[in-house]
Amino acid sequence: MTDTSETFREVGRRRIGAGDARTAILRRTYDASVDEVWDACTRPDRLNRWFLQVSGDLRPGGRFELAGNAGGEIVVCDPPHALHLTWVYGDRPVDEVSLRLSPAGGGGTALELEHATVSSEVEWEGRMLDVIPGVGSGWELPLAWALPRYLRGELPDRPAAEWYEPTREHAELAERSAQAWGALI
Repeated sequence: MTDTSETFREVGRRRIGAGDARTAILRRTYDASVDEVWDACTRPDRLNRWFLQVSGDLRPGGRFELAGNAGGEIVVCDPPHALHLTWVYGDRPVDEVSLRLSPAGGGGTALELEHATVSSEVEWEGRMLDVIPGVGSGWELPLAWALPRYLRGELPDRPAAEWYEPTREHAELAERSAQAWGALI
């Protein structure tokens, strides 16, 4: 079972292009080099092995699309340490996502992902819910379950869209994650 206690979670506020935003910040450490984690998070042929298929003009100023999810513009790309992009999902205001990588104390790589949104609620299963637990847990499953397994070579060497099927473990991880995010609010 995936241990959600290895994820550091923080909720904050900052100003983004769309206005005053709330932020969900996740931090995790991976047993891989900064270059390896950067490559897994930014190279399309690797990203689609553990996350989603990405397409577009993948350079600063270019636009990207994640299959069946969101798209946006790459604002800053400073390999192998920083990526900042806009995040357009449906008809919601434009969010911003930042990925920061640094060497971790004791080895490995510290990953910090910040998702900033001006949205306050989202409709889910007919109810209006605070958006932060959804944003946080939406990132946590791929970052806590899929990325570490990918970096260890435990996932199939083909696009995740071809092999991934949600399991009871994933549903339980998402529930524990959403509860942990909810407790921060």
